[in-house]
Amino acid sequence: MDQEHIVIVGAGQAAASLAIRLRHGGYSGRLTIFGDESHPPYQRPPLSKAYLKREWTVDRLYLRPTQFWADLGVEVVTSAPVTAIDPAAHTLVVGGRTVAWSKLAFATGTRPRPLPAEFAGLKGVHELRGLADADRLQDEIRPGRRLLVLGGGYVGLETAAVAVAAGLSVVVVERAPRILERVACAQTSAIIRDLHEGHGVRILEGRSVVRVVTQNDAITAVELDDGQSLPVDVAIVGIGVLPRDELARAAGIACDNGVVVDGFGRTSAPDIWAAGDCAVFPLDGVPTRLESVQNAVDQAECAADDMLSRARAYAPVPWFWSDQYDVKLQIVGLNRGYDAVVHRRSERGQALWYFRAGRMIAVDAINDARTYMAAKKLLEAGTAISLAEASEEGFDPVARMRRPAA
Repeated sequence: MDQEHIVIVGAGQAAASLAIRLRHGGYSGRLTIFGDESHPPYQRPPLSKAYLKREWTVDRLYLRPTQFWADLGVEVVTSAPVTAIDPAAHTLVVGGRTVAWSKLAFATGTRPRPLPAEFAGLKGVHELRGLADADRLQDEIRPGRRLLVLGGGYVGLETAAVAVAAGLSVVVVERAPRILERVACAQTSAIIRDLHEGHGVRILEGRSVVRVVTQNDAITAVELDDGQSLPVDVAIVGIGVLPRDELARAAGIACDNGVVVDGFGRTSAPDIWAAGDCAVFPLDGVPTRLESVQNAVDQAECAADDMLSRARAYAPVPWFWSDQYDVKLQIVGLNRGYDAVVHRRSERGQALWYFRAGRMIAVDAINDARTYMAAKKLLEAGTAISLAEASEEGFDPVARMRRPAA
């Protein structure tokens, strides 16, 4: 093609970070973001917190004002789902027209898992992934109503916290033996469970819905596998998400629970990269897909650098957070494969230290920002903290962080 044209498919956090990095890195050619929603790039984490509580307006969600993109020379095309990509021809199809590109990046994020068949199509049943979902749900959050949260993950629990504070009666039903089972140790799950129950939320673990009762196509109750019947006015289904890799798959690009990339963000097709929630990359030798703001920003910037021929391998120390009531849960590292947990309390809060083969790999800090920041720096520095050391009576992670390397 005569003119350089980088196209980013998707318009979320990763897309925004990638575009900004390209421009700040010196790319001066044509740059287009195609998004299928009607909004420019915006933040998703506040949807289940500040935005749902009506503390934030839509404009505050936007990662940058609309004029910012025009001033940066980035064309943001909204309400424009890309329907096909041809890697060989370097073209894509959007809105029935064919667009040529020289380089392309997938930043397509994730989509909610399909609703269980018994919930599909019913009035009063919601998902919470995008702005339109949050707008619909806002109108349902009214005092005195009965909310069912199906799934005890972070988004469901954050929504439960907002709803019970707004005067709703809230029940969380989790199929697994405990909430947060996939992402946290039993001690963290217990702390979060006690927090919610202390605010009046009922949490039913190891339970599943066997029947949905309806009237005029609206949900009115559910029956559980233990015989309980729960009256329901509104339901939130939060049973996880799937990577949006269907475009890449259809184009013959390698996918496996996401678009497969190497440590630089490159896919199996020349001149095509991927970053953010949709991308699977090698981390410590294990194919990994991270759903976090940190990963969306950092991996996108790494991919942008590679597109600019400034290759650097992506090897992050992941971090996450969740706000529920007056509690901030901050997580650093990945706890996969942990075989021991040390629970430490302080005057500030408490923290769960995860270990694998005697070495610290992650920390859950609950209202303890000091410990979180120290653990983050220790992990980033590659400092080895042993199970025995963290178990000592006077262990202070901040003092340990400041100690010169041996």
